[in-house]
Amino acid sequence: MTAQLWAVFIAAFLASAVEFVEAFTIVLVVGVTINWRSAFAGAAAAVGALALIVAVFGTALVRYVPIDALRVVVGFLLILFGLKWLKKAILRYAGLKAMHDEEAIYEEQLAELRARGEHHQTRIDPFGVATSFKSVLLEGLEVAFIVITFGLQANASQGAAAGAQPSGILVATLGALAAGALVIGAGAIIRAPLQRVPENALKYIVGVMLTSFGTFWGGEGLGIEWWHEDLFLLVLVAFYLAVALALIAWLRPYAPPKVAPTLEDLENPIASEVTE
Repeated sequence: MTAQLWAVFIAAFLASAVEFVEAFTIVLVVGVTINWRSAFAGAAAAVGALALIVAVFGTALVRYVPIDALRVVVGFLLILFGLKWLKKAILRYAGLKAMHDEEAIYEEQLAELRARGEHHQTRIDPFGVATSFKSVLLEGLEVAFIVITFGLQANASQGAAAGAQPSGILVATLGALAAGALVIGAGAIIRAPLQRVPENALKYIVGVMLTSFGTFWGGEGLGIEWWHEDLFLLVLVAFYLAVALALIAWLRPYAPPKVAPTLEDLENPIASEVTE
């Protein structure tokens, strides 16, 4: 594979790993609280819907959208998508936003289901299926977006040599599947929220990567000829990383001072704010 295809694979893997961890947390809650049949049924239905979305929209975009227009649109969307993740990462590392905590989210979701009166049962429960389906579908839509955009742009960049290389969408899909297999495998072994996964750092890295790819591909669509072509991606990554670090350093003095937890907080930790 070319260097760009490897970059697509790595970016799809990292971004998908973040989304799979979040979806796995909800599926785990449904499985523990209601039953695993409901959790797996909802997750399987969502995976099928996502596969259909990738197949339909990926094929349609390849056939009907001009390459230059596709590069501009894909680049713009990736910049917006990457800046959203990068903004959250900057605020978290600057101390202006709480760090993402999968264990706290797990406990909160578990408490919500139990408060609704949900309990473990043997039959498939419609609410459990719907909860699992919604979680996997919503998180998976972001994975599908990354697979489609990265895959299509890789195909467009390969041009005439595409026949000798694996499909960009296939490479991005393999990256997403590898991330899914890793998260599911780890979850099956430990059966607990994957709180040890450095998700905040992953979102930071992925935000920089998506913004860099979006700038690069959008510029190509507008007719910009980048210095040293694909190697200029490293310059863009370094630029956005430096800007993000500078913003963190600038915003950190404005972070509120950390306050020692009160007795009420220790007795009811779930009531504390949990952010995405």
